[in-house]
Amino acid sequence: MTVIAAYLYRNGQKIRPIEVGEKVDCAADKSEFVWIGLADPTLEEMRILKDTYGLHPLAVEDAFKANQLPKVDIYGDQLFVVARTAHLDDGAIKYGETALFVGKSHIISVRSGSARSHSTLRTELENVPTLLSHGVDYVLHAILDFIVDGYLPVIEAIEDEVLGMEQHTVDSFLGRAEITRIFFLRRELIRFQRILVPMSEVAGKLTRTDLPCIDPEARPYFNDVLDHVRRVLTMVDDLRQVLSSVFEFSNLLEQQRTGAITRQLAAWAAILAVPTAIAGIYGMNFEFMPELTTRYGYFVVLGVIVVICALLYARFRRMKWL
Repeated sequence: MTVIAAYLYRNGQKIRPIEVGEKVDCAADKSEFVWIGLADPTLEEMRILKDTYGLHPLAVEDAFKANQLPKVDIYGDQLFVVARTAHLDDGAIKYGETALFVGKSHIISVRSGSARSHSTLRTELENVPTLLSHGVDYVLHAILDFIVDGYLPVIEAIEDEVLGMEQHTVDSFLGRAEITRIFFLRRELIRFQRILVPMSEVAGKLTRTDLPCIDPEARPYFNDVLDHVRRVLTMVDDLRQVLSSVFEFSNLLEQQRTGAITRQLAAWAAILAVPTAIAGIYGMNFEFMPELTTRYGYFVVLGVIVVICALLYARFRRMKWL
């Protein structure tokens, strides 16, 4: 079975487990409700839920396919909320989906491809019955907050890697594998932004819009979720800029080091050009050339070569070419 947990709650207390197809007559106030959690459900289980709780067929289809961007849909007196989860897997960001069916006396969470279970969250809420007694909108907030809080470790892990690349760039050249990794991370962050922007719209809609099953008193809680999403969005944008800066800085350093090597080669070429030119002149095989019979001409030429080379070397050292 893909049903992780299904319980009836009253006044913040867990009363008893229920069956997926069991229709529970809850009290008119929000203190009594059903919370069902499923992971990768079968089509038959989704059909049972649809028939039992009056779920809209389009919402059921979206939840089963699990390929939606974050959104909030209204179907009569029920809400259908889609959120995307994220986790790191072998250096890449992997995504899952959590679909939430919210009615006056029920909330159904359908997880697909998510690496984090809601069991811990459910236990935490059960330990605070004062909040759980407020009803399904507070449970909805807790689930969305749980999902958004899962984004932060992903970004922090990428941030640590990027800062390591930044330090490595200062110390040495970036290799092909590291440059490839930079562009891969940029693509991953761009894809992540495409998830975060709709998530911020979901939180904003739950904060500002009059929606079924959401009491005005619960809206400030969703505003907290919105703040968390915006914080992650800012971090993602900053990381993209840092990655671009690392690549540009690496290119500048490489150009600087290449220029330094070029200047050194040019300086040594200029120094070596002096003896080469003089030796080339006196190496010509002509019978009548001046200074061929000079007694100390050989030593004078060597001295001139040494002096000129020394002057050039000193000059290039002052120019910091050597």
